[in-house]
Amino acid sequence: MMWSLMLPLLLAGAPADAPLPPAVAEALAKAPPGTRIGLVVVDAAGREIVALRPDERFVPASNTKLFTTAAAFATLDVAAPDGAGGATVRLEGRGTPTVVLAGHGDARLSSAPDCRVDCLADLAAAVARRTRAVRDVVGDDSAFPDERWPLGMSWNNMEGVYGTGISALTLDDNVVTLTVRPAAEGTAPGITSDGYYRIENVATTGAGGSPKTLTVERMPGSDLLRLTGSIAAGTSPVVLAMGVEDPAHRAAWRFAQLLRAAGVRVAGHVTVRHRPLAHAEDPALSGAIPAAAVPAPALERLTPPPLAEDLRLTNKTSQNLHAELLLRRLGSSGAVADGHAVVDALLARAGIARTSYDFADGAGMSSYNRVTPRATVALLRWAETQPWGAAWRATFPVAATDGTLARRFVGTPLAGRLWAKTGTLNAANALAGQMRTASGRTLTFAAYANDMPGGASATAVIDAALVAIAAAY
Repeated sequence: MMWSLMLPLLLAGAPADAPLPPAVAEALAKAPPGTRIGLVVVDAAGREIVALRPDERFVPASNTKLFTTAAAFATLDVAAPDGAGGATVRLEGRGTPTVVLAGHGDARLSSAPDCRVDCLADLAAAVARRTRAVRDVVGDDSAFPDERWPLGMSWNNMEGVYGTGISALTLDDNVVTLTVRPAAEGTAPGITSDGYYRIENVATTGAGGSPKTLTVERMPGSDLLRLTGSIAAGTSPVVLAMGVEDPAHRAAWRFAQLLRAAGVRVAGHVTVRHRPLAHAEDPALSGAIPAAAVPAPALERLTPPPLAEDLRLTNKTSQNLHAELLLRRLGSSGAVADGHAVVDALLARAGIARTSYDFADGAGMSSYNRVTPRATVALLRWAETQPWGAAWRATFPVAATDGTLARRFVGTPLAGRLWAKTGTLNAANALAGQMRTASGRTLTFAAYANDMPGGASATAVIDAALVAIAAAY
């Protein structure tokens, strides 16, 4: 097809004095049939040099994290140790007490054997110093309402690490792992787990050199993991990760294990305390914690490292759970709606019209999310004027260097010269940030692709278009 015929279609909405370079049009033309692409590129003076569907709304996938983390930098004290978010432990009742493990939104609590900071074992040791026996072990995540999954997230993501349950009491990223080891050919492989989930092992050990086809599944509401497929004899063990449906219960269950290891007898059961989700139409349910529910003083509280470290992890690796916890921490009640209200207020200060976006979550797993390329570029440019802007940008992945961009732009002129947040969801790819061109200019951009058919990706198309723009400008 002649580029002269394609350019009017590609340039709908673009400034008349900024024709799209042929190499950019060529890159975009390679998108899968039916793909809808939005692309805005702005120079340091604020002049749009590319504007393709700038005000159409796109599913941004993990570009949603840009908005959540910007609000966190703007409203939370991210430089200080995170005393407000740390988990606590307290004892309730006389005689043999009930032990209550309570979370307050910290995303990094760990029960790993080699844990050195923010360790659940330290809370178990505090209990052991006070008593040698407890009744029930309670996982209390009532600091946030019980909103474990965002609206618009596909149910099939619930079993995996990208869609694990969200809770004020988070442990080990709310993930359970299985280690699968090959056995004799034709027999079931061995499985090592911590025993939290029941396991149905119908997998086999295949012949040496055969492909690995292991799959582990869990239906929503079930505690049964079903392992299928095969692993080749003589190969290395495979670690499979699964999401947790009730993180507070999982944390309390693991805490009971650590209490026993510390010499504390657990005489009762593992239970949970959740807070009902707020409903405006039901005055009996409130997003705030009732005054009567204010707990007794903590026996011990952990103080995690500054949130700035977690914000870097969240954007560099696109960590969904951590982004969702940040959203809940923005508001005073821990409710998702209150977190979004803080984001709305931030975007209003940035001059971004409310009609240019809608967010149902904080991480980007929801297919309900929408944003325009111009709105994202406006946020990026406004953030440059803020005291926290440089620190926020430093959390973005760097092309061909780290995070989710470590394997992208390798061998291109943008390697090490583009810093941007990625995004991938069903029929949605995104990339937004800044890049330095061949002439040394810094450009701010937002690129979205939606509606790709059959699970196709438009990532390569977006990357090629940006490389062409950097070369042209």
